[in-house]
Parts: sequence; C-alpha cells; structure tokens
Amino acid sequence: MAENILELTGISKEFPGVKALSDVDISIKQGDIHAVVGENGAGKSTLMKILSGVYPIGTYEGTVKFLGEERQFSGIRDSEEAGIAIIYQELALVKGMSIAENVFLGNEIRKKSGVIDWNLTMQKTTSYLNEVGLDINPVTPVIKLGVGQQQLVEIAKALSKNAKLLILDEPTAALTEAEADNLLGIMKKLKERGVTCVFITHKLDEVFRIADVVTVLRDGRSISTDPIGMISKDIMISRMVGRDMTEYFPHVDHEVGDEIFRLENWTVNDPELVGRKLVDDVSFSLNRGEILGVAGLMGSGRTELAMSVFGCYRGYTSGRMFLEGREVEVKEPRDAIMLGISYLSEDRKKYGLNMLMDIEDNVTIAALDKISRGGIIDANKKNVSANEYIENLNIRTPSSRQMVVNLSGGNQQKVVLGKWLMTEPNILILDEPTRGIDVGAKYEIYSIMNKLIEQGVSIIMISSELPEVLGMSDRIIVMHEGRITGILLNQELTQEIVMTYATGEH
Repeated sequence: MAENILELTGISKEFPGVKALSDVDISIKQGDIHAVVGENGAGKSTLMKILSGVYPIGTYEGTVKFLGEERQFSGIRDSEEAGIAIIYQELALVKGMSIAENVFLGNEIRKKSGVIDWNLTMQKTTSYLNEVGLDINPVTPVIKLGVGQQQLVEIAKALSKNAKLLILDEPTAALTEAEADNLLGIMKKLKERGVTCVFITHKLDEVFRIADVVTVLRDGRSISTDPIGMISKDIMISRMVGRDMTEYFPHVDHEVGDEIFRLENWTVNDPELVGRKLVDDVSFSLNRGEILGVAGLMGSGRTELAMSVFGCYRGYTSGRMFLEGREVEVKEPRDAIMLGISYLSEDRKKYGLNMLMDIEDNVTIAALDKISRGGIIDANKKNVSANEYIENLNIRTPSSRQMVVNLSGGNQQKVVLGKWLMTEPNILILDEPTRGIDVGAKYEIYSIMNKLIEQGVSIIMISSELPEVLGMSDRIIVMHEGRITGILLNQELTQEIVMTYATGEH
C-alpha cells in the first residue's frame, strides 16, 4: 500500500473579513492523481498556495508533512527545493524568453567558470520536452506558443526541478478539448514515473476520467476524501454545494416574442492577416425574450462576432445591423451601450474587471451617468446602487468596498454581470458566462439569465460547453470557420448533432 507523500493537519488561514480555510485535513498518497474540487471560494487555491510557500509559515495555522517530515516553507524556493511544484491557471512564464530559458529560469545550468552552459541547457530542455510530448525547438520564444503548449512547458519546468509533487490549478480551463485530452494523458505518464499530482478543477468529468482519489472542500473545510470508484457525480456535487441538485440547468419555457435584433451579411476581417475573414457573411436574428446559443469550436469566429457587434474589435467590419427593425451603426462600445446592447467578455480579468478597484467602482463604471449629476458622482447613490446588485446577484462579500481581486471567480463573474446590468440593456451578449466557475455558481448564473428573460432582456450566449448550450438555449447558432453552418431549434438536439455542424460535417 502506497505511503502518504503529503499530510495536511488542521490547516486554517484568514484574510481580512474572511476565513478562507478552517481546520482542513488532507492526506495524499505517493503516486496518486488526487483531485481537489469545490465551489469558488471553497479554499482550494489558498490551500495550494500554502503548500507551495506563496503563503509562508506564520501566515497560517496547522502542520504540513511532506515525505514524512514536518515542513515550514518560508517561500516558493523552499517548497521547490523540497520537491513541490505548482502550475497556476495564469501561467508564470516569461513570454519574451525562449522555452529553454524559461525551463531553467532561476535554476540555470552553469559551467565551473559560472557561465551558463547553453549546450547542456538545450540538451536537457529537449529531453524534458520529449517527456511531456512537445516536439519543438527549445530556442523558440514562449510568446509564439499556444496556451496548451505553454502548459506543457510549465510541466517541463517542474520536471527540471525534480518535482515529486506537482500541483495543477485549473490546468485545462483555457485549453481546447484536444489540448485538454493531451494534458490529461501527460498526467497519466507522470504518474507512471512516480510523480504525484494534485489536480484542482471544476470539470468533474475530468475528475472521473483521471483521478484516483477526490477531496471535496466547502466553505474552507474538508468535507470528504474518497477513492474515485466510491463516489458518484451527484454525491460529489451535493457535497460541494451543501445541498442536493436535482438538475444542472434550471429549465424555463420562455415566451419568445418578435424579432428585436438582426445582422445581415456581417463580415469581420483579421486585423493581422490581410484577406482572412474571421466572420464570413453571417446573417441571423434574435427574438425578444429569447436565449440564443452560439456554439462552435475554438477559432470558429464566435468571440470576434460578439466583439464586433459591441464595437470593440479591431478588424474591419462590414454588413448591416438592425435593432427593432431600424438600421443602426456601432463604431465603439459607447454606441452599443446607448442602443441597449451590453457584452460580457470571455476573459473577465483582462476585459471585464479592473482588478485594482473595488466592487462598487467596478459595478458602476459603465453607467456613471446614472449616479452622477452635473458631472459629479454622487457617492451615496453609487454605494446604494452597488449594494443593490450585490444583494440581487448574491455576490458573497463582506463589503461593497472589497477589492475584486480578493473575490472568488464566481463572484467576480457576478460583479461583471452587475456592471452590465446597471446599463439596463435590452440585449445582453454573454461570452463564456460560466468559464472557470464552479457548479453552484453556474446554477446561480443560469437562474439570473432566466430572471433577465422574464424582465424582457434578450440574451445571446456563446459557450464552449455543449451541455450548457443545450441546457439553456431556445435556439442555437452553430459556427464553423467564420460561417454559420446551422440555426437550430433546441428540440431533441444532442451534442453529437451540434458537433456535426461545428466541425462542418453536416
């Protein structure tokens, strides 16, 4: 029977106004792939930052035993020297440097003279790249790699430090299905060579595909640890959210009305490559009180379509846009907002939030005219407005002055949603509205969408998750290589049918 490589006992951690972890106990066996699941804010990432030395000894309570010895890490270098490596969702590579320079950054191979031995560096980098299945020249700049390849470089970097325990925080969140499959395969190979993996994810299907053991965290506490064969998906979800969930998508029959929005012959050109069309001669309509799903594989043009409608895409756009039968023109986001169109982007941290501002500032920033008089912001009105959205959207925070960087992913997403709801849109475009958030927060977002439909808002929802598209949409647009291959009524549709349109096979 395998011995424990890691034992956490009584781990507790507090931030101002929030107890992130409370008396957490977890044991991880040598050579296992151990999944850690829970809602956003359950404490998963905080726990891993304690393990990796990001939160050093003295900033938390409890004991950490690694390879049978009690450890007190004062920083990341301490944990790395012990044999623990962590790969964050936001990758920590230096984009302007080569693969080899990144793999050995801070751990350079030097000759006796102190000069870096580049020949040996390249040889060893190639060897580690081969281990992770990445056939690419080690002198290639990281900036030229896709996200999936960058993930593999991060793993190669961990192997170069002789990592015995590899922690992966949401490693497949930004990957295509093929890239995710490849990464999961690499994790299995690492297990075969004796590397223990701790795998944080919201994708429960991946847990059942690859994990040996799963630990559930909820509200900063360890709820259960089970061999994967001893727990069902339904039980896992009920432990995560603290209640039974009879359905993943709150089904509502929407009363769909007349056409409210239409695009005709809409084309968006690639700003970097002359002659390439990212959206090619697209025409479709949106009806009042409807959720119109947009499906398609990565690179199909879904996001470029949404950004161009909102007036925030750099590529030249042509075609005609109609709102309630009247032709309109959108040159910039201000025009779209004035017309009652809002767009929640797929990357909330880059395009949706100012991470250095608090909830109050983020919620009100797109609708300052509603809290101002004579160009001067009414501080009280601003506070009252923000707190209304905090209450209505169930944003979990001790205060409206809480910095959004300290919120969980699900609560950050609700802040972005609150920002756009404050503009009082008639049409809301949601681009990957539940990316990177847990099953409980997803359900809350879906319920909010249904309430908005009841209030007369029409929704265009772009999603890479086919169950989500099928579970929430009244009609579905399917895109392939910039074109619409199908506009389908969501009646007795299956993922397989939608995928045939998404791959251009139908």
